[in-house]
Amino acid sequence: MVNRVWAIAALLFAVVPALPAQAQGLPIPGDPIQAHPEGDAAISRLKSPYCPGLMLEVCPTPQAKMLRDSLQALAHGGMPSDSIVSWMLGAYGEEYRAVPRARGSGLFAWLMPPFALLVGLVGVVLVLRRFRTLREVEPKPAKALSPEEESVLDQALRELKAAEEMPF
Repeated sequence: MVNRVWAIAALLFAVVPALPAQAQGLPIPGDPIQAHPEGDAAISRLKSPYCPGLMLEVCPTPQAKMLRDSLQALAHGGMPSDSIVSWMLGAYGEEYRAVPRARGSGLFAWLMPPFALLVGLVGVVLVLRRFRTLREVEPKPAKALSPEEESVLDQALRELKAAEEMPF
């Protein structure tokens, strides 16, 4: 009987501490998979196929959540982020790449927008300078009116004033 008590006590001391560790190791269905740095890197470089115009990391749809979990599972399986991105683009299409490729054309893609902005800014400055120099040019002075022209102008003004007056 004493041996049986010792056997049960030994079993409890062996099994009870392992229960919380086993519970932490098993994923509960429906819970999100823990973030992996490689998975996060891959997700941050992809657009969502379920939310047009949004990145995959901020798309609120359940399908996007499942896709993020799948990508995290691939990362936990040991896949690097470049391979995860390639897998996702192979499955959904190249249009969901959010970041240009890191090859030769990638440098061009990153440098072209700031260059275009700089060229546009220089163009605006040059146009504004041109408008300022055009505005600073003095207009030609008006020629003096002859006495005949002044009398015609005075007559026209009197007629206009008479036409505007309302009789009450």
